[in-house]
Amino acid sequence: MTDSPTGPATDSATYAAAGVSIDSADKAVALMKGWVEKARRPEVIGGLGGFAGLFDASALLSYRRPLLATSTDGVGTKVAIAQAMDRHDTIGFDLVGMVVDDLVVCGAEPLFMTDYIATGRVVPERVAAIVKGIAEACVEAGCALVGGETAEHPGLMEPDEYDVAGAATGVVEADRLLGPGRVRAGDVVVAMASSGLHSNGYSLVRHVLANAGWGLDRHVDELGEAVGETLLTPTRIYTKPCLQLAAETRTHAMAHVTGGGLAANLQRVLPAELEAVLDRGTWSPPPVFDVVRELGGVRLEDVEQTLNQGVGMVAVVDAADADRALEVLAAADVPAWVAGEVRAAAHPADGAGEIAGGAVHLVGSHPGD
Repeated sequence: MTDSPTGPATDSATYAAAGVSIDSADKAVALMKGWVEKARRPEVIGGLGGFAGLFDASALLSYRRPLLATSTDGVGTKVAIAQAMDRHDTIGFDLVGMVVDDLVVCGAEPLFMTDYIATGRVVPERVAAIVKGIAEACVEAGCALVGGETAEHPGLMEPDEYDVAGAATGVVEADRLLGPGRVRAGDVVVAMASSGLHSNGYSLVRHVLANAGWGLDRHVDELGEAVGETLLTPTRIYTKPCLQLAAETRTHAMAHVTGGGLAANLQRVLPAELEAVLDRGTWSPPPVFDVVRELGGVRLEDVEQTLNQGVGMVAVVDAADADRALEVLAAADVPAWVAGEVRAAAHPADGAGEIAGGAVHLVGSHPGD
């Protein structure tokens, strides 16, 4: 046997030898096809396997002035919980929730979504489980899953490590666009309950658990289950209820409560001359938030700047429509309540204690605190 110019010809360099399996990728596509098919809309053209997803834009001709909205996101370090528990059928649901609920904030209906899954090794059944969650959430949001990409990154990621990301496009009629320009003093802030931690703050949560020496299989009486099960509770999808809310009430703005917490996200949809005052006494955060706070000795201010504290979405609504707003959300099985109001920003005559417009103030204490 002779040596090749690049070394001994004892092994043939192949993609598989480098750690990438085309066969596994093909099997993953075959397993996910059924789930993707469930997440269709009539406007989708073709099926899975093309180079691009196709969506019939003639559906937009019914709009007078359609505005396209787009959003992209991931689920942060929540994937570490899914990987540690070897449960992968909910993380895709989280992904969709994080993306489409950003779209609905401006009043946009999500039309279609694409996903991206990067992993150290393609395990077809695991990839299919992730896509199953994505497809199920797309169905709940009324959004088509038109395509995606699965990439195998051996050497860059550990074999059982993965990350997910996604992007969605939606549409809103220009004169129905929600945002700061519609908000008025006297509006009320309607809070919508979260299903739990959603997909933010998991670096803090994991840090707290690690410092306390808690494993994910630890049963916690306050939670009624193992802590890992609670941490994998899927993100609530507010899309359809919020679209109905915008259609049936004078809703002026919405805010999706993600990274930064309730105050920081609501502030993003308030005009500079106004401020919102929210009363903590109007709701009790679910037990998981108290567990994290007490276990880690985390200050309330830090919790509120990191976690949603039981509020996943808020709507700024004309006060006269507050009762109707609560009725709409109750009919959609979304627990909701009036948490506060919007008022003119305070500017004391002597200049002392001046409050910047657009601020959000959390006052009082949660029941039981």
